[in-house]
Amino acid sequence: MNSQATLDSLTAQAQHAGLEQPPCVVARLASGVTQRPLAPRPLPTPYFVMLGTIEPRKNHWFILHVWRRLVEQLGAAAPKLVVIGRRGWECENVVDMLERCHSLKGVVIEESHCSDEQLHAYLQHAQALLFPSFVEGYGMPLAEALALKVPVLASDLDVFHEIADHIPEYLDPLDGPGWLVRIQAYSRANSPERDAQLKRIENFREPTWAEHFEHVDGFLETLR
Repeated sequence: MNSQATLDSLTAQAQHAGLEQPPCVVARLASGVTQRPLAPRPLPTPYFVMLGTIEPRKNHWFILHVWRRLVEQLGAAAPKLVVIGRRGWECENVVDMLERCHSLKGVVIEESHCSDEQLHAYLQHAQALLFPSFVEGYGMPLAEALALKVPVLASDLDVFHEIADHIPEYLDPLDGPGWLVRIQAYSRANSPERDAQLKRIENFREPTWAEHFEHVDGFLETLR
């Protein structure tokens, strides 16, 4: 399993269904992110990043409504949002907002075909990664962002606490006012909230592939 949270969920489902659970092991995944020289800023003004396929559980629709409110309140001073990821399934409401919401034009930037170099540049200079998912089995973008020393605003999910402990700021995935306040705080120059998280990030230790395969190999030995 990629996380203890995933294993706990599987165990609960097996018990609910009255099924015997097969042997399992938790072997967390490494992000594979490598440090690169600081790239030029892709945008001159403050911006935030969402990373992942556009699908309902990722909660893009909610964040787009938050951004529409930001534009209403701040006008041209509103930070930008970069949505990195391909359009997935059952996301028609998100596509409608991306294509038809006039107030988001030029403020929300969709990057559906983003190279690794572009992705690193966007992350390196972002005010924060936004990760408002309703559910995740692991949450690789969170690990990738923290490995690059990028702050994260994330849903209050057990798996995120498991990966990142107290480092990100956690919010309810439907708390519109809460996300609005945090995004505004992190978009300011010399933000105390953002600076505090940057200090916490120094304590982040991501799993390594060596540790992953050590757990897997040890587990396989027990099955012989």
